Amino acid sequence: MFLKHLSIFTLPQTIALETKAKMLQGSTLLLLDFITDILCADIDGKKTVRSTLESYILLVWQNRLYLYTAAAVFVGIWFSMKIALKKKILTTPVNPWLYKSVKQNVYSVENVNVVHVSEVKIFYGSQTGTAKGFANELEEEVKTLGIAAKVIDMKDYDPDDRLADECSTKSICVFLLATYTDGQPTENAKWFCKWLEEASTDFRYGNNYLKGLRYAVFGLGNSVYDSHFNTVSKNVDKWLWKLSGVRVLSRGDGDCNVVKSRHGSLHSDFLVWKTKFLSRLQTMVAGPKACRGKCKTGGSCNNRKKPQKTDDEQAAPEQLSSEEELVESSSEEEAAGTGPDEQHPGSVIDVEDLGNMMNGMRKAKRRVEGQVDEQMKLPRLNRQKKAEEEEERREMITPALRVALTKQGYKLIGSHSGVKLCRWTKSMLRGRGGCYKHTFYGIESHRCMETTPSLACANKCVFCWRHHTNPVGTEWRWKMDPPEKILLEAVENHQNMIRQFRGVPGVRLERYQEGLKVKHCALSLVGEPIMYPEINAFLCLLHSQRISSFLVTNAQFPQEIRNLVPVTQLYVSVDASTKDSLKKIDRPLFKDFWTRFLDSLKALGEKRQRTVYRLTLVKAWNVDELKSYSELISLGQPDFIEVKGVTYCGESSASSLTMANVPWHEEVIHFVQQLVDMLPQYQIACEHEHSNCLLIAHTKFKVDGEWWTWIDYERFQELVQAYEESGGSQTFSAMDYMAKTPMWALFGASERGFDPTDTRYQRRHKTKDISGC
Repeated sequence: MFLKHLSIFTLPQTIALETKAKMLQGSTLLLLDFITDILCADIDGKKTVRSTLESYILLVWQNRLYLYTAAAVFVGIWFSMKIALKKKILTTPVNPWLYKSVKQNVYSVENVNVVHVSEVKIFYGSQTGTAKGFANELEEEVKTLGIAAKVIDMKDYDPDDRLADECSTKSICVFLLATYTDGQPTENAKWFCKWLEEASTDFRYGNNYLKGLRYAVFGLGNSVYDSHFNTVSKNVDKWLWKLSGVRVLSRGDGDCNVVKSRHGSLHSDFLVWKTKFLSRLQTMVAGPKACRGKCKTGGSCNNRKKPQKTDDEQAAPEQLSSEEELVESSSEEEAAGTGPDEQHPGSVIDVEDLGNMMNGMRKAKRRVEGQVDEQMKLPRLNRQKKAEEEEERREMITPALRVALTKQGYKLIGSHSGVKLCRWTKSMLRGRGGCYKHTFYGIESHRCMETTPSLACANKCVFCWRHHTNPVGTEWRWKMDPPEKILLEAVENHQNMIRQFRGVPGVRLERYQEGLKVKHCALSLVGEPIMYPEINAFLCLLHSQRISSFLVTNAQFPQEIRNLVPVTQLYVSVDASTKDSLKKIDRPLFKDFWTRFLDSLKALGEKRQRTVYRLTLVKAWNVDELKSYSELISLGQPDFIEVKGVTYCGESSASSLTMANVPWHEEVIHFVQQLVDMLPQYQIACEHEHSNCLLIAHTKFKVDGEWWTWIDYERFQELVQAYEESGGSQTFSAMDYMAKTPMWALFGASERGFDPTDTRYQRRHKTKDISGC
């Protein structure tokens, strides 16, 4: 039966071959055969019905392609209707008031919960206290903005344990760093800088060790030290950046040199930088704003719109948002702007036209660069001219410096000079003894005016009794006052200070009256008087008023020493005898300081008037350099050598000097005796125990066994007047105006250098003062 039925449903030979090639059609034939068998088995041989069914099935099979197409069309229509209905549901409009309310609530929650700046930590590295003062000032300003702030001494902070934690606390670290001697960090910042430098080069930390740390750096330095100007702040900024720290503001460079300071003084530089930092801080606290399609950072944005310049933007294109200040854009994108002749990106360029197009681009680029150069050249020249004019107008004494020096008792004159009353002047007015110059050279201390025409100095000595409040410099670049004005106001201010002692108990009337008439001028108050360009004119004015001159220089200006007119007595400070110790003690600004030092000693030896070496002994620093000192003395051949123990002027963050560095008077005597043994042409002449000072004199001042170290001041005035009237042809020497030294002033006398006409005053319940003046 199965074979019979199969013979009935056999298809043409072409269909049989197709079923063999396609598995799907073969499977269909088997299925039809199976259905036919079932139907035929139920009919019981009814041949008519079977033939009709077979014809229908054959018809369906022959038209199967149309059936498949209809099914596919039906499924496609059903799927399309389903998608359309879903889209209609999603785009159903929502009540705009409800949407606005929800949106405002979402932003308000974010603004309340998200904190962009948790705290500002202000680290300072300070030697004299300036950076610390700036840190406290910045802390107060930050707190007024409602932001937590904390000042941290860098010596109390362990960066190895704590600095990495600042990356995740949303704090901002501010570093106020001063640069000390030879570009080194201050004492309290040494360990921090050492650790940071090592971490920036240590592979174990990695370049991302401080990723997320937000910081800002401000440096305190002096551009006079050109090779070391703000070295510490520059290095810290570089090391933090190498460890992936993020600058919130560009580094600020504060300059103590008022001539080159960008804003006139160190404090002014800090104020400008502080204003920028506070503005940046406020922006960061507010947090990033949502994009509204007006991005200017050059990044991709779906909401970006075509930029349109407003009137404000055209008037002030340089005013960018604080966020944009930290984004560096490429000039290549700006140079690739569209032009009128530029080809469309989708167009095709012939190879023959490629050369012409490249030449045109090169010419256009040169035109643009030429225009930029012309536009930049003029402003640069204007800025340079403006800077030069500004330098000419600037004064040496800044407002902050004026306040500090006035507080110390200085009477400031003009823009670069000052006068102050010496404590020995006060002492001699009361008849309590004079200074060592009174003992050694016969100065009347109550008639001596201590002044300077230049508050600036080329050294920053560790024992500076002014605690480095005066400015420093290697050349004169400030506004200059005439010498007549300086002398007039110096005398007036000195007389006014003397008048304050009228009626004071103990002041002798005759000495008070004598004190109003200035007879001596000690140009050793502070700074480097020889830096003043009109120093010779100033000296001539002194001599014209019959005022003797005692000029002290720090041996860094040899040519100026050679150009000096005759002075009553010319000093050179010899604070050390070797190059290393001089650099350690004097901390000179000149790179060739040792060459200048030796040349100054040679220039001193060429002078015919009285010359003096002034040696300051600093215990444990320079008291063991006897042989070197003797060689320097042989070089300059001075008339006198003053050896004085260093004066301790109290604790100062600018110096590590302590009372332990002050030698006892007996130690000074021992040093002088050893030195004299190495100098056959010199002997100990005088002593002033109260000032802890001894005088070594050349044996030419010992006439017939008697010392003539004092000065005949009236004779000197006659000689210098004749010198000036003759135009410098009538010269004179130190031997022409010497005077005999009294017995009480000599070394070994029982008075130990104290004038017996005065009364020695000892303070009660106080240890003996051996530090001198």
